[in-house]
Amino acid sequence: MDERVKKTQLARLSRIEGQVRGVARMVEEDRYCIDVINQVRAVRAALDKVEQEILHDHLQHCVAHAFHAGSERDRQTKIDELMEVLDRRR
Repeated sequence: MDERVKKTQLARLSRIEGQVRGVARMVEEDRYCIDVINQVRAVRAALDKVEQEILHDHLQHCVAHAFHAGSERDRQTKIDELMEVLDRRR
C-alpha cells in the first residue's frame, strides 16, 4: 500500500474508532433511536470510504503490476479476487 494512502486511512480509521465509541455511549445513555441509527449510518459511510480508497490503491498498484509485469496466472488471480470482493459488497 502506498505510504500516503496508508497514513490517510489509518487517520480515518482512528476517527471512525472514535465515532463507534460515541455510538456505544449513545446506546448506554439511551439516546433517541433515530439519532443512534443516523450515527451508525455515518460510521458505515466512513468505512465505505476507507474501503473505496484502499480498493483504488489496490487497483493502481497491485492489479496494475499484475497486468504489466505479472504472469497470466497473476492476472487471473487479481481478477478473481476483485470479482469476489465486488460480489460480497452487494
